[in-house]
Amino acid sequence: MKTLSMGLALTALCASTAQAEEQTDRLVPFEQFVRDTSTARLSTFQGLAETRVQNEAAFNEMRQHVLSLYEGVRVDHSFMLDTQVFDCVPIAQQPSVRLLGLKSVAAPPAPSSPSTPLVKESGDQPRAAPSPLARGQQDRFGNELRCENGTIPMHRVTLDRMSRFESLRDFLSKGPNGAGRPFTGTSPLAPVTHKYAHASQWANNYGGDSRLNLWSPAINTGSGQIFSLSQHWYLGGSGASMQTVEGGWQVYPALYGTTNAVTFIYFTPDNYTTGCYNLTCPGFVQVNSNWPLGGGWSVYSTFGGPQYEFHMQWKFSGGNWWLFLQGNGTFDAVGYYPGSLYRGGQLSQFSTYIDYGGETVGPDNFPPMGSGGWSSWGWSQAAYQRAIFYTDLANAGQWANLNAYQPSPSCYSLTYTPASTGTDWGTYFFFGGPGGWGC
Repeated sequence: MKTLSMGLALTALCASTAQAEEQTDRLVPFEQFVRDTSTARLSTFQGLAETRVQNEAAFNEMRQHVLSLYEGVRVDHSFMLDTQVFDCVPIAQQPSVRLLGLKSVAAPPAPSSPSTPLVKESGDQPRAAPSPLARGQQDRFGNELRCENGTIPMHRVTLDRMSRFESLRDFLSKGPNGAGRPFTGTSPLAPVTHKYAHASQWANNYGGDSRLNLWSPAINTGSGQIFSLSQHWYLGGSGASMQTVEGGWQVYPALYGTTNAVTFIYFTPDNYTTGCYNLTCPGFVQVNSNWPLGGGWSVYSTFGGPQYEFHMQWKFSGGNWWLFLQGNGTFDAVGYYPGSLYRGGQLSQFSTYIDYGGETVGPDNFPPMGSGGWSSWGWSQAAYQRAIFYTDLANAGQWANLNAYQPSPSCYSLTYTPASTGTDWGTYFFFGGPGGWGC
């Protein structure tokens, strides 16, 4: 009897440990994941090196949030991309449709294009990154890396990842201190833990477009480094009413459970008091099965070697902020942020400010940005964004005329070229740097 009790205790311990660790040796079935989440306890996670959750109340709030995301959801297919599990969730059952009470899903508009097209490209040119998901490809467990039409790939939100943050709000925030927008002009509006190299412009707009050079810089989490990214920002309002829609690529190991760069989006209606990444809270409505938000890529640019990029566009249309993405396939309408999220604020009408560039978070030792190379090193050695244009309020695409900012020149730089120079890249810039201490 004593042996049986010890065996049962060992079995329970193993089950509890499984709740507290990302499974990389097997893919936990969706139904089991939900059951394990409903019975999870803080004690399972306490003592693990990465656990940061503050107390039982904070943990319970996280658990309830996860359960609310998946309440009533039916999943027939899941797969593992890199070390990340994605569940193919029916479009009508995704959190933003259910929890925002949407009665229908909007139909996508056509993407915008610049009024003056690019001239024929010549010389060294980047390669379009292969789409992350494709029919016929399988994960290491034999699951097809693809969701069927009518479903969307949702990065599984687990207590293992959430418990690496002090609270639910910290998990949903853009980064430490809740900030995430670069300073504009001469007034530093972001806390010192965020560093930037970026280029921006005041312009009333319905969104914009660029090709983002795809890199995956190393993040030394052991020395306190948090994340590094390349992105778009579209802003409106000011102070507590400042609103954004954002997206690009990001390396953020604590959030995504991988050291590789992933595709991400973010929004805030209230100066980063609330908001969230990807599908981790009710916000973005995804309509396309091809794009795993929060998922990595199969290729990245290499220093002095092949350069890969993907195409991103945000477009305000029909009262919603639509996201378009393109790798080496079609230019897909991925989904949208409903205009109602912005509660009658500036982004429920249009954006007044466009911004593009890199961001890192330390707080003391800052990670590489882009390739880790200085912007002056140029092609194949520094990261870039190119073919940058915005859509004006007449729905015409205008080449951006940006102002460049290098607030941390000892760590990061940006070299800007306007479309007026006649290059075949339109408006573009190289940016990045090694980071380090004392940025």
